[in-house]
Amino acid sequence: MGDRRKLHGEIERCLKKVTEGVETFEDIWQKVHSAPNQNQKDKYEQELKKEIKKLQRLRDQIKGWMSSTEIKDKKQLQESRKNIEQQMERFKVVERETKTKAYSKEGLGAGQKLDPREKEKEECTQWITEAIQELNLQIDKCEADIETLSACLKKKKSDKDKQERLEETKQSLERHKFHIESLEKILRAIDNEAIDLKPIHNLRADVEYYVESNHEIDFKENES
Repeated sequence: MGDRRKLHGEIERCLKKVTEGVETFEDIWQKVHSAPNQNQKDKYEQELKKEIKKLQRLRDQIKGWMSSTEIKDKKQLQESRKNIEQQMERFKVVERETKTKAYSKEGLGAGQKLDPREKEKEECTQWITEAIQELNLQIDKCEADIETLSACLKKKKSDKDKQERLEETKQSLERHKFHIESLEKILRAIDNEAIDLKPIHNLRADVEYYVESNHEIDFKENES
């Protein structure tokens, strides 16, 4: 009993740190985008980097708890992890924006000075990041629907329609998670110059079709 109380206290402290960390991240993020000059912006970007590293360490701690059988109710842990991952995506956008800029005092001519390969990378990372963000929103909806349907089925277990919808929603949730994981791997490969960009361009139409149309009745996923 004492161990369980201690674990509960550790989790509460961690979740509080996540909330505070996300608030600090948001505050610095606003400063990055309202900085009066490049020097100030660079300074805030470094602060943002430190804050995201703190959040990532908290995320690692949360992932460990989520895999534990001792913790039954993991909803708050899931929400905090998702919140951190959303800030991680925002930080990646800031990082990529920085890479596109020319390193001159005025910062002019970035588009002209940007290497064609870098420009191509930027285009790929932008649409992939947008797809991940949209799928994360769809995951939120799936999880909310699963919670609602599960509550209804506790009261009326014989409702076949709701049971079918619950199973379909769970399948959609797993598909979304799978695609996010795949897209995140591609992003890392792009950042590390470890992938040819041409197949990524060819993949875009299929990804956008999935993101925009997966909820439709006649949707048929391209398995190739």
